[in-house]
Formats: sequence, C-alpha cells, structure tokens
Amino acid sequence: MTAEMSSRTTEPLAAGRPAGEVLAWSRSLVLPALRKAVDQLPPSVRVVAEYHHGWRDEYGNPVLENGGKAIRPALALLAAEAVGGTASAAVPAAVAVELIHNFSLLHDDVMDRDTTRRHRATAWTVFGVNAAILAGDALQALAVDVLAASGHPRALEAIRTLGDATVELLEGQALDLDFETRSEVAVSEVERMARAKTGALLGASTALGALYGDGTDEQIEAMRSYGTELGLAFQHVDDLLGIWGDLAVTGKAAHSDLVNRKKSLPVVYALSAGVPASGELGELYSGSQEMDAETLARAAALVAAAGGRAWSQAQADELHTRALVHLGEASPSARAAVELGTLAQLVTHRDH
Repeated sequence: MTAEMSSRTTEPLAAGRPAGEVLAWSRSLVLPALRKAVDQLPPSVRVVAEYHHGWRDEYGNPVLENGGKAIRPALALLAAEAVGGTASAAVPAAVAVELIHNFSLLHDDVMDRDTTRRHRATAWTVFGVNAAILAGDALQALAVDVLAASGHPRALEAIRTLGDATVELLEGQALDLDFETRSEVAVSEVERMARAKTGALLGASTALGALYGDGTDEQIEAMRSYGTELGLAFQHVDDLLGIWGDLAVTGKAAHSDLVNRKKSLPVVYALSAGVPASGELGELYSGSQEMDAETLARAAALVAAAGGRAWSQAQADELHTRALVHLGEASPSARAAVELGTLAQLVTHRDH
C-alpha cells in the first residue's frame, strides 16, 4: 500500500460516514431514478421487476422496500467523488449497474433453482420461469437505455464498458454451470470464473463512476482495478455465506450451495487440498442423492477441515488489501477514499 493511501485510510477516519450511512445515502440518490427507469417497462415485465426489487408483493401491492444492500451503486457514486466529480452526475451509472446486477440475479435464480432471495420467494417461483427470464432481459436492455439517455459526452464508452462487463459476467456464469457437470475443477479455474462473474461488474461499477465523475483515463483504470479485486473478495465471502450463512440474516437457506453441490471457491480448494477430509468431501459431492441436514452439516465441516473456509477468508483479506492499493493509485479525495475503504471492509467482513 502506498504511503499516500496509508495516510488517507488511517488519519481522517472520522471524516467518513459508517457503511450503513453510506449505503443509505446511495439508495436515497439512486432509488428514485431506478424506480423511474423500471416504471418505463411494459406491465408484463414491470410487475416481475418490481416484485424482484422488493417494491411490491406478488399481487402488485406496495411493500416496505427490501432491495438488498445496493453496494454496486454506492461504489459508482463514491468513485465519481473520488476522482473529483459529484455523486449526482454518476446516478445514471449507478442505476445501470444495479439494473445489470438484478438482471443477473433473476436469471441466476432460475438456473440455480434457488427458491428464496432477500427473505422472500424468488421471482420465478411466483411468476414462472418464462416471466422471470423476460424480466431479466428487460432490465438488461433498460440499463443500456439509461446510459444512452444520460447525455454524458462519453456515454458510448460507458455503454461499451457495461457491455463488456456483462459479457464477462455471462462467461463466468457459463463456467459456473459447466463446473456442475465436471468431477474435477482446479482452484485457478474457479478463481477465473469468480473474477468474471462478480469481479467484472464491480470493476465496471467503479470505472463507470469514475468516468461519470470526469476522471482521467488513469484514474478510471485504477478505480476499475479497485472494484475488480473487491469483486473477487466479495465472491469469496459470498461463497462462505453460501455454506455457513445464517438464514435469518442472509435470506437464503442454510448450506444452500452444498444442497446444489456447487463448486464454490472454498469447496474447490477443499476438494483439491489432498487431505483425508478432501476425499470424504469428494465422495459426498460425487453422489446423486439429495443430502439431508446431517449430511449437509458434515459436508460443511469437511470443507472447513480441509482448509477451504480459512483459505477463502484469507484470500478475501488479501484481495481487500490489493483493492486499497489500486484505490490509492487513483489519488482519491480524502473523504471518498475513507468511505470506499469502509465499503471494502464491509464487503470482506459481512454476514449477509
């Protein structure tokens, strides 16, 4: 970490808001524009999108919002401020990345057959597979429209940046699905998958924020690298929560990744560790019968015994450090640097 970055992340901590306040501030700026964008969709897909975002129930009645953490929009807004721009100028970028994120969630839930998200039934279980897929498609198209209509002189570049990240995300999902059909997957392969599936969109979030903040090309690339490293850290923690997360906190069933025999980062590390626990875990993963609660608990214990849990957390911590180095390379403004550091800490030490 550079001396400049170190001084910015240790001395002026009092100048930065806590993570919860940063996320609330971000939502207050982004949510009205996000709702306005979704409201442009035809009713057939809008009803599914509004349900998925947590704005309405399955009957179309307004409900208390439960739209997730919205970390990507917050990163976009702070990236704009970090390079000397304003958060308000980056709202189109923040809305676009949130739309792409939710497009991917709608499709992922279908492909993974997940039945719960954010403490409620997933959209496909309520409206059907076809409706969920179409709603996801609509959100992807809407994200491009938001950037195109932003009026920013580099809007075309922004669209290409978001498009490239979306293609990477899709490649990551394709690899993830491919792993389900293979008996052996290398740690390097699953890391490459996670960097594409999660790192690419977080990297695009910070790059787009810096672009809409009128940062230099060097600042935009530094912010992209910060987001990409943070994205891989995010996936490590997400995979840990997919095994050991608390249903009451995460909104997803306990051991959800193990139920699907998902080859997540800690699982693949554990399978390839070459210790006795690796072999027993491999036998469980090679079976075809549904694992009961006792077997799932045993599988989780084996992942930990083979070192998967400790390795993933250590990797998340290392990626967190590397992300902050890249943040320093962008010569960020002091307050934005502190708050981006706060979000990085949240990403790598969250419980949901």
